[in-house]
Parts: sequence; structure tokens; C-alpha cells
Amino acid sequence: MLKQDSIRNLNLVVLSKSNLFLSLLLLFQNLISGCMLLSGFVGDSLNRNMYASFVCSLKQASQNVRKWRPAGADKALTFLDYNLTVAYHRTNLLARYGEWEAKDDGGALEKLGFVKGYRVDVDVPQSTWAEAPLFHDVLVLNTGHWWWAPEKFDPEKSPMLFFKRGEPIIPVKSPEEGLDMVLKYMLTYIERRMSAQGFMFLRTQSPRHFEGADWNEGGTCHRRKPLEEKEAVSWFSLSKRPGPNAEMNQANLHLSKAIRGTSFELLNISFLSSLRADAHPSLSAGKLHEDCMHWCLPGVTDTWNDMLVVRLLQLQKVSASDVEDSGF
Repeated sequence: MLKQDSIRNLNLVVLSKSNLFLSLLLLFQNLISGCMLLSGFVGDSLNRNMYASFVCSLKQASQNVRKWRPAGADKALTFLDYNLTVAYHRTNLLARYGEWEAKDDGGALEKLGFVKGYRVDVDVPQSTWAEAPLFHDVLVLNTGHWWWAPEKFDPEKSPMLFFKRGEPIIPVKSPEEGLDMVLKYMLTYIERRMSAQGFMFLRTQSPRHFEGADWNEGGTCHRRKPLEEKEAVSWFSLSKRPGPNAEMNQANLHLSKAIRGTSFELLNISFLSSLRADAHPSLSAGKLHEDCMHWCLPGVTDTWNDMLVVRLLQLQKVSASDVEDSGF
């Protein structure tokens, strides 16, 4: 388990949330010199969760906003006083994917007996975010949950079938091998297109807290207190028989490996979030099954964004004392 993600490692003066995010807005204002600055969250619904927290926190510092969506964005808000746009781009696998069916004339996959599945182009980004690196100055990327989703990508009935340069990859790769390939191509894709002054983050896996079974099998999350550290380690351990929440550490092994030798920063939120079995919506959102994956707001994702903001301030050499001296 990756443990070096807690705020105990951050050396900063404690500020109120509104002042911390106002400091970020002022930092952005100093960076842009009259040009619009864009910050993008690219990933699955957990990054949408993080996006919602981020804009809610920014609204505490500035409420003069309007809706405006850059290319491919699912959601976005512009903070007019600071010429800052924050956007969310929805993508489950990062790579382009869609349903695949065998053709009558046959091919490499048909000869292996495949009838249908999901084609995943490991070297082609999904169109929802393909242009994002060209105009975003800050990019926060995530993927993981959908790679361990047998109810969607059934290994027998609807497997992931990986393609590169338009051709199927033979021999057929496992989802974990496919994830490694997608991360390699997508991180390189972003690095080649982002501005040299841009900031690139890969967020680690958000933990789930289903007890008893997985989400579609009656799993629940009725905790009222956070887990103890030893208990959390046991929940997500890969050394024992994997439970319904084991994907966190499985995914993180791939994510931490993928950023080696790149310009990406790892925003490691996993361990501190693993303690918060009490912080999920459960049935409060009126769903037919319990939601033990997403997070209540305000809540855990606010802490993720606190970590992001502090790191952005650190990267711009804006120390906590500078923020304090400015009177905020």
C-alpha cells in the first residue's frame, strides 16, 4: 500500500479553505498575464467527484462565475474575476473503446474464437479529452475502476480486446496488461502536447468500502466512524484473498509504475481515503444499490483538492509564509 500520501508530509501553515483557494486563484492570476488559464480533470466519475469539490471550494473565494465548456468537456465553470476555467472531461479507460463484433470474413480475433467484446485502442485517446492537453494548464488524470469491472467487461461474454495502430494485438492481452499499455501511450500523448509550463498529475486510485459483497451483489457501507489504520491495511491488502475492494492497490501498482521517467506528479490520495469507510453516500442519493465508491460532499475529495492546491503552490515556489504575509 502506498502510504506517503497523507497531509502529515506537507509542511504548511494551516489556512481556512476559502483562503487557501483564494491563494490559488491569485497564483493563477499572476501566471496568466491577461490570458485565460484552464484546469482540467480527466477521468471517470471519481474525478467528476473531485471536480465538483474543487469548483465548490473555489466558489467560496469567488462567486462571479459562468458556464462555458471547452472542447470535449462534460462540465465546466469560468471564474470571471480571475479568468480561470475549470473543466471535467469524462473518460473511463482514457483510451478510445467501443463494442466489437466478429465479421463474417473473419480475422485474427475471429480465428481465436472471439464473437463479441469491447475494442480498446491503446494508442488512441477518447475524443472527450483528446484536445485537452492542448489548452489546459493544469491536468489531473485518473483511471482504474473500469479496468476491474467484470459486470461491464465480462472476460468470457464481453472481454476487452486491445488494438494498436488499428490492428488487434496478438496474443490477446489481459486487462492489466492493457492498462499498462494505455497508460504508457496516454501519458506520452499528454507530455507531447502540454505546455512546458503546464502541471500534470496522475491521481491514485480512490478506495471503495463495500462490506459483504460487491456493489451489484448487495454490498453495503453503514460505518459511522473511520477505520483504524490496521483495519484499513487489512481491507485493501493484496497478500490475502482479494475482496471486493482490492482494486485500489491493484490499480496503484500500475499507476506508480507508469509515471516513472515522466513529468507527471503522483497525487497519492489512496491511504488517507482508505480510512474513511464512513464517508460514502450509501443509499442517501436514492440509488437502487448502495454507493460505497463515490464520496459525500463536503468530504474526502475536499482533502484531495487541498493536497492538489498546496502542491501547485509549492511548485510555483509560493510558500505558506508568502501566503500568510499577503494578508489572506
